[in-house]
Amino acid sequence: MKDRSEDILAAANWLRSPGIQAVFSALNRDNDSARVVGGAIRNTLLGHPVPDIDIATTATPQDVMQRAADAGLKPIGTGIDHGTITVISDGFPYEVTTLREDVETYGRQAKVVFGRDWKKDALRRDFTMNALYVDSLGKLYDPLGGLEDCLARRVRFIGDPDMRLREDYLRILRFFRIYAAYGDGDMDAEGLGACLRQRDGLRHLSAERIGHEMRRLVSAPKAAVAVRMMYDCGLWEIATGGLAKIEDFECLRHLDALAPETQDPEVGLTVLSGFVREDVDRVADRLRLSNAERKRMQICWEAYKTFRQSDQMPDLKTLLYTHGRQGAIDGLLAYWAAFEAQKRLGDQPDFEDAVLKLKSVEVPVFPLKGADMIALGHRPGPQVGKVLKTLEKIWCENGFALSKQDLLARLENRA
Repeated sequence: MKDRSEDILAAANWLRSPGIQAVFSALNRDNDSARVVGGAIRNTLLGHPVPDIDIATTATPQDVMQRAADAGLKPIGTGIDHGTITVISDGFPYEVTTLREDVETYGRQAKVVFGRDWKKDALRRDFTMNALYVDSLGKLYDPLGGLEDCLARRVRFIGDPDMRLREDYLRILRFFRIYAAYGDGDMDAEGLGACLRQRDGLRHLSAERIGHEMRRLVSAPKAAVAVRMMYDCGLWEIATGGLAKIEDFECLRHLDALAPETQDPEVGLTVLSGFVREDVDRVADRLRLSNAERKRMQICWEAYKTFRQSDQMPDLKTLLYTHGRQGAIDGLLAYWAAFEAQKRLGDQPDFEDAVLKLKSVEVPVFPLKGADMIALGHRPGPQVGKVLKTLEKIWCENGFALSKQDLLARLENRA
């Protein structure tokens, strides 16, 4: 098992790249060593993309800075007080952190010292599958037996789960998020029990940290399973401040193969939390979402409402013009999920055909502008806007078929 894993890692493009090998060359000197740790190894062994790479080293932060600079790399002291240096090599950022061990533990403010003991460094990490190390040649180091858990997709805390959570309560959300992204089989009972016992710790976390994890959680492959378990344990309400439409979300994620938008956090959060329009802003505030994320959720909700209030499938061009392509697709997927969750029988709309059409039909563009009216002698001002609104309504009612000339003719007739 280990030999096969080492073969996979040694052949990984990211490990063979000149950029990371330059970092290794800079650090592996004067009795110091460096190894990649955590997510890059896990993702490679499980066949997932590797978006970032963390490196652990026995070298002190000051030595990392100096050696990287001497090697012509670009070191940035992003978290130097905590032992972390970002080293830019061949245009890629590597997070390099000196080995650490806890001296005193009191939540996020644990007192640590830099060390040279790889096992002690592993013991202060969160999950066994993340406590794997690999050197520049692909040799795998597994001080805590995490390789077996990783390959079996078992998400287990290192040591006492309650202690791990008290060190950082964000690990409650990470437990569910890592399971949703990589887990298989039942969730670890000991870890789940600890999350239940320590759930009030979520109330002490910042909204930004919760929001960061929740975005990633709801977009993960097994999010529906993880979210339902969170909801049943009373964790979802603490994290988001509200209830959840679990069945709708489960039905939404059944559509993953049809539309990748189902995995976008804005759509997932709207479906989960959007009982009424105000819920969208509440969740956006609660999770400190960006203005762009909030806007997409708002449009998704409005488009969903259009579907919900219609007795039949609304005109697709009207949807596209009113809500834009992204909003129309998001709203349709949200409505489709709700439709399925309610187990409605009878004449079901052809949702799949509608999604495909929304992705391909050209979005109507109103052909008339205020400048066109001014060119005909109309004075600039509010009246121009009112007339444009009237003509736009006529254009919509005529199936977006009237040309610019047709509309100008209507305008002349009104005059």
